[in-house]
Amino acid sequence: MTTHVLDAALGRPAAGVPVRLEAAADAERTSWTPVATGATDDDGRIPDFGPEQLPAGIYRVTFDTANYFDRTGQRGFYPEVSVVFDLSDAGAHYHVPLLLSPFAFSTYRGS
Repeated sequence: MTTHVLDAALGRPAAGVPVRLEAAADAERTSWTPVATGATDDDGRIPDFGPEQLPAGIYRVTFDTANYFDRTGQRGFYPEVSVVFDLSDAGAHYHVPLLLSPFAFSTYRGS
């Protein structure tokens, strides 16, 4: 699993964004098991996030955007962004990027 955060408002990679990866602990997604934590590098990336291979299941990646906005002098509307996704192929590579601005965000399954 990898991730990448781009700051659309400043037009550059979002460095130093704290990120955590969790696995759903139950089918209802009422509790989560920590898998990995990290922070984006100078290029806004976490190139190796979590173990080399994750088992199939439901996962959540959460970006601490409040921390990032505070450090860059921006006032953001979303203090954190959580993306829940279904990792159905344990052998595949999953890339979950985040395009971020103070009042909007978008994500997609990258390659």
